[in-house]
Amino acid sequence: MTTRTIARAARTALATRVAAGTAATTAAAALAAGTLCGTAQAQTAGNVQIYGLLDVPVEYLDKVGASGASLTRMPGLSGGYAPSRLGFRGTEDLGDGLKAVFTLEMGIGADSGTLNQGGRAWGRQAYVGLQGGWGTISLGRQYSMLFWSQTDADILGPAMFGSGSLDSYLPNARVDNAIAYRGQFSGFTVGATWSPGRDAINAGPSPSGTNCAGENAADKNACRQWSAMVKYDTPVWGLAAAVDEIRGGAGAFAGLTSSAMKDRRSTVAGWFKTGDWKFATGLIARRNEASVLTPKSKLWYAGATWSLTPSWGFDAQVFKLDYTNSANEATLWAVRGTYFLSKRTSIYATAGRIDNDGTLALGVSNAAAAAGSTPVAGGSQTGLGMGIRHAF
Repeated sequence: MTTRTIARAARTALATRVAAGTAATTAAAALAAGTLCGTAQAQTAGNVQIYGLLDVPVEYLDKVGASGASLTRMPGLSGGYAPSRLGFRGTEDLGDGLKAVFTLEMGIGADSGTLNQGGRAWGRQAYVGLQGGWGTISLGRQYSMLFWSQTDADILGPAMFGSGSLDSYLPNARVDNAIAYRGQFSGFTVGATWSPGRDAINAGPSPSGTNCAGENAADKNACRQWSAMVKYDTPVWGLAAAVDEIRGGAGAFAGLTSSAMKDRRSTVAGWFKTGDWKFATGLIARRNEASVLTPKSKLWYAGATWSLTPSWGFDAQVFKLDYTNSANEATLWAVRGTYFLSKRTSIYATAGRIDNDGTLALGVSNAAAAAGSTPVAGGSQTGLGMGIRHAF
């Protein structure tokens, strides 16, 4: 029975009792009608959505390790497009233009049914907040503004051959204990995050959990994080700029073992569309005080998307990572072709190649480091992949 039917039945019951005639039954019927109508109103005021993505690729990598052996696997940490997930999000209308919002989203290693993000139950997102015409303020585990600045410009994003192969923080730019704000005003989007303890999980050394809990009265700077972004979008082009800074703490991974150490990324990015094409480019400049020899680096990227037909799409992107005053650098090329079986389901094939110089030994796959499948220092590696993607 729908809420509208319930309310109609209540009103009919009230009319019958009024016609019957006693004051007592009239009052009782009025109370019942008010209760049922209130129930109907409460049921329609909230909205909860269950959503998810299952993206399972098979990849082939050559030149693994000193032996130069090949490797075939299903990478559970990444997908050909994006990692698998299951989520719940919802809103409640509080009146006067104010809404309550929430999101709970878990990352799934669909190859084995495990949880990603260091085994967190809701490792991708877990927050609650308030939303109005002034924007949204939310509290919990959330994306950094660095993530939001890249969503339109980084064509391949968190795909298995992409920017995450060169900087593992990019597909893992999430923050524990975060207070976040985002607002949209006439094409502009502004946002910021702040956290007194960015990452409490020990899952490393790994970007899924960096063992930097923070929230420490004895060292208030330990494991803090902040980010800020300004973005402007039109239907055919857009620009974004953002800064993301994390601090270290005792026992933290990636060499950030002191709260005096900072790791800051600053980015500018842009994109535009013309016909069936989209072009995008960007730069991420990094200053990592945990690295004594090569603290400064720049990651350049440029890419394009071509919608050949409603069923066929093609993506290509090139990345260049360069460490200042060092021979260390890497170049990555990646292409992907997709056939859309429906709006929800697609199959795809992808290929990538990385060339390292100096002492760098980065793998072409963004899951390479965790699995020990990188090439030798200064070496090259080629990857091939195919997969199935279904969104719901």
